[in-house]
Amino acid sequence: MNTIVRVGARAYRVPAPAPEADGTLAWDATTIVVVHIDAGDVTGLGWTYADAACVPLIEGVLAAAVRGRPVLDVPACWAAMQRAIRNLGRPGLVSCALSAVDIALWDAAARSLGLPVSRLLGRVHETVDVYGSGGFTTLSEGELVAQLDHWVRRQRIPRVKIKIGESWGTRVDRDLDRVAVTRDKVGDDVEIYVDANGAYSPGQARRVAERLLEWGVTWFEEPVSSDDLAGLAATRFPGGPDIAAGEYGYDLPCFARLLPVVDCLQVDVTRCGGFTEWRRATALAAAVNRDVSAHCAPNLSAHAAVATQNFRHIEWFADHDRIERLFFEGCLDPTGGTVTPSMSEPGHGLTFRPEAAAEYAL
Repeated sequence: MNTIVRVGARAYRVPAPAPEADGTLAWDATTIVVVHIDAGDVTGLGWTYADAACVPLIEGVLAAAVRGRPVLDVPACWAAMQRAIRNLGRPGLVSCALSAVDIALWDAAARSLGLPVSRLLGRVHETVDVYGSGGFTTLSEGELVAQLDHWVRRQRIPRVKIKIGESWGTRVDRDLDRVAVTRDKVGDDVEIYVDANGAYSPGQARRVAERLLEWGVTWFEEPVSSDDLAGLAATRFPGGPDIAAGEYGYDLPCFARLLPVVDCLQVDVTRCGGFTEWRRATALAAAVNRDVSAHCAPNLSAHAAVATQNFRHIEWFADHDRIERLFFEGCLDPTGGTVTPSMSEPGHGLTFRPEAAAEYAL
């Protein structure tokens, strides 16, 4: 059996096409940390969207924890990394670093067996739904309409999500105007989702949720901070939009706290602890009859998605879609509103393009 010989990482900073913002944050670039694991004649590839500070942690503490271990023993590698980071603090950047290594380990294990990651995880679905995601608060009405047109008309994706909660919830009128524009432009047959990124107070969130019914919005993501469990619960009401949260879930206790107060649990495979922890988080959701939605990193999320029985959809996030198509060969095509990971390509089927990434290296 191949053993793990080397774990390497590199960070890349990719500028956005224009300044972007949601309800509580503005940015002009996205950092991706790419991991390669060498194990005999195979190399595993993983990544996370996080700060470059993940690199020394990956090449130091985490590499030492898995080096020399059998490449097929991914859960044992994960447990070793979990023990090694005890004094570093699990939530946040440490969990992102752990996730990237875990993803690369699953890719290497699957490649060593000549299997897709989704088959190694245990495939349940042939295809899974996706939704177009972006709609940043910095977009003009014309830019928003153009993005919606790209998703709905060109790619034929019947689900779209825009950002609301502009400027920490101080532009509610504009938020609702943008929802109205979205419904007008996409028509009656497209599902509309909104994401406030925790910008509203509980009272605001409830009032906005009631107004969203006017445009048939069925998904209200992070109406208040994910840390405000009572606020999330207060935003739910019979006949209202599904309340979703979980993208900042870095460990199982976080997901366990959220499940009683959301209708759908979001899990980010590049933050939660990789494919290994994804499986445990989705099992928690299944135990209380909740669906799971994949937050971002769409080309990695697809493999976890088809291996999850209680799965709803993947967020096909504009920034990550752009970066992954630039950095990796073998990306999936969301046209038609669904994706199907290959059953013939080993691993997750993606190959790093170093020449394309080089100019963005940190």
